[in-house]
Amino acid sequence: MHLHKQPLWTRDFIKICLSSLFLFMTYYALVATLPIYIMDTLRGGEQEVGLTLTAFIIAAVIARPIAGKSVDELGKKKVAVLASALFMLSTFSYVGVFSFFFLLALRFVHGLSFGFATTAMAAIATDLVPEERKGEGIGYYALFMNLAMVIGPFVGLLIMNKYSFSVLCILISAFAIISFACGGLTKVQEAQAAVKTRATQKLHWRSFIEPGAMPISLTAALMSFAYSGLLSFIPVYAKNIGASEVSSYFFVIYAIMIVLSRPFTGKLFDRMGEHVVIYPSIILYAIGLVLLSLAQGPVLFLIASAVIGLGYGSVFPSFQAIALKSAPAERRGLATGTYYLLFDLGMGIGSFVLGILASAMSFSSMYMISAWIVAFAGVVYYSLYHRATIKKHRRESERLQLSE
Repeated sequence: MHLHKQPLWTRDFIKICLSSLFLFMTYYALVATLPIYIMDTLRGGEQEVGLTLTAFIIAAVIARPIAGKSVDELGKKKVAVLASALFMLSTFSYVGVFSFFFLLALRFVHGLSFGFATTAMAAIATDLVPEERKGEGIGYYALFMNLAMVIGPFVGLLIMNKYSFSVLCILISAFAIISFACGGLTKVQEAQAAVKTRATQKLHWRSFIEPGAMPISLTAALMSFAYSGLLSFIPVYAKNIGASEVSSYFFVIYAIMIVLSRPFTGKLFDRMGEHVVIYPSIILYAIGLVLLSLAQGPVLFLIASAVIGLGYGSVFPSFQAIALKSAPAERRGLATGTYYLLFDLGMGIGSFVLGILASAMSFSSMYMISAWIVAFAGVVYYSLYHRATIKKHRRESERLQLSE
């Protein structure tokens, strides 16, 4: 038992959390407003809107494994600063968008910088968190991303409705500058020895992927697959069930539940182990999706958002903490990259597949199928990760008994 807990909220940890907050606020403000700009100004349709999302996700997916390798070899700070600078320059460029093809190219470059920056920032945040408070610390770091998911679209749509896309571009450019500044001012300790040894090794698939992080990352991919249906279709679904007037509150209530539960779930993770947090969270997430599929009006729709916030909001940072625990210290950058790579793939494939399911059946059926996917993720978690930890503990206890 620790008599004196190491501090979590150091200046550098706060700086990297703020850097992440403003980076994600820029990202989510664009996710919410670009469809309007494409349809109203560039005269595009749903297909063009889908393409801009796909271009960004493909670029981020390409960036993840390379970013993980770069973080471990070149150092977290260098990658974070360079990627944030490119992210900032890309954000400035939206002011000059006058054609769809230019926008598509810009989205790809923006996606690359986003993939590199978020991987490096997560690796920095992980290192700044004391070892015995990993679950709690990563939970709080993820909370800033969750807050950005609510603030970004809210501010973005407000500016678009009151002013114009050009004014929004100036605002998100300011966000990107703040993100760059906060990241640049964060002091980071680099593992120099690890950097040199990794750089001398031959290229292998393990140079880009951390095998130890794969079981939990595959489970996370199923979770994000189901989650993509929320990000992509909540406003449309709300309209269908007569809950349009409260659709903007869905993610607000979702975020409030995360904020309220985060201090407890992080501490539970560190004190009692991951399984105590993971299984109830998966069950709540699945129940939330079932409630959403049954919603016929605003009341159940908003109750579902609260239950999903409790479930999914606790699962995401817990999985990330497990991914990092599953890798050696010098490969934590790769573990972060591997986790985000599969998470992004789940999100990208999910929005495509669930969109097809929704048009072939209904949104209600699509959310019910998503609930089953989440339940299946619980089985995958047990099979690939939980069972392996039981075997590992058994082997360790047998080894201890033999040595005695």
